[in-house]
Parts: sequence; structure tokens; C-alpha cells
Amino acid sequence: MGILSNKCTTSDLDALVTGTESGDFWQRGYGGPMLLSDRDLVSEIKAGTLGLEPFEPTLVQPSSIDVRLDRLFRVFNNHLYTHIDPAMQQDDLTSVVEVPDGEPFVLHPGEFVLASTLEVISLGDQLAGRLEGKSSLGRLGLLTHSTAGFIDPGFSGHVTLELSNVANLPITLWPGMKIGQLCIFRLSSPAEHPYGSVVYGSRYQGQRGPTPSRAWQHWRTWPTR
Repeated sequence: MGILSNKCTTSDLDALVTGTESGDFWQRGYGGPMLLSDRDLVSEIKAGTLGLEPFEPTLVQPSSIDVRLDRLFRVFNNHLYTHIDPAMQQDDLTSVVEVPDGEPFVLHPGEFVLASTLEVISLGDQLAGRLEGKSSLGRLGLLTHSTAGFIDPGFSGHVTLELSNVANLPITLWPGMKIGQLCIFRLSSPAEHPYGSVVYGSRYQGQRGPTPSRAWQHWRTWPTR
């Protein structure tokens, strides 16, 4: 039966894929979505469909590319607001801090700051990405992404990092250090409307440095009853 159990047939699974003829789902094989290996990552970079600038070849891993920490951080101005409201524009909620040459940024226990990758990352319309933390840093209590690790096809810009220290000691963050690993996936087909398309009003396309939340733009809620 291969990967199918005795309770699930090929026809049953084909029926879940709308708009395809019977068996087409399986015939795609390795032409379908997949995580790219080191050789495929390099091929995409050479083809211009995946961009990292600056690119350091020694950072390519078996199925990811290590990315580095930039020198800019956004800290929260707790004394200016009584609360955070994602529906409101709060321009002074954060301030940019630039770390001097040769010095680290100290992230204290329980603190949360925004940072960004050193690399500008650009994805073609058939590639999507996930930015994962480094195991060695996670074992020290550093969370690289509180929630938003997904990168849409078509995105171009620095990736904003959501850094949290869940340890009970301060953690020093050195500009230029390895901060995460970028995994790239090939989509089953090119996105019809990649990130940055007018139809989406993409709020973070082309972002430079750690970029604060723009949730208030195009804000809406849906009925819950």
C-alpha cells in the first residue's frame, strides 16, 4: 500500500485536490512543494530567483542558509503609552537604537525588541521562506521570532526579527553574529499575486531595518456572531 493506509485510497486523496484530474496530485511527485537543499538554494541564487545581499557562501547549510544580525534595534517606549492597540497608529511606540562598532546590544530577561537581518532577502514568485532560530541560541533562552517567521513569495527587504529573552540572565547580541536560518520552499505553482502586488497592499515590501507594526493600516474586524 506504500504511504497509503488501508482506510485511504489514491482516489480519496485525489478528491481533496480540486481542479485536478485523478492521479495528477501524485504524478507531480518532486515537482510539487518541497524544502530546498543546499545545491538547490545555490541554483536559485545563481538564477536570480532567490536573493541575499550581502551573500556569504560559507553560510549555506544542508537545507538552509544562516542569516546574520544587523546593528539596528527597536526598543519600546513604555513610558509614552498606557497600552498597545494594534488598531491605532502609535508612531512613538518604538525608537531605533544603533549599536556602536565593537559593542553588543544587551537584551535583559523578559525584554522584547525588534531587530533585523543584515541581509536583504528577495524571493521569486514560486518561492516562500521560513526564518527559524538557531538551536545554539535557543538553548541560551533567545527566541528569534515570537510569531512571524513566514516569508511570502515576492517579498523583498530586510526581515524584521522579534527577539525575546526568556532566560534569567541578560544575553549579549553582537551585530554580524548568526541569528537564524532561512529555509526556502518551492511552491506547487507560482503565486498568482505575489507579495507586493497592488491587490494586497503589502505593508512591509521593501522594508529596511527593524520595521514596527503596521497592523493599523487596512485594519478591519470580522463579525463573531
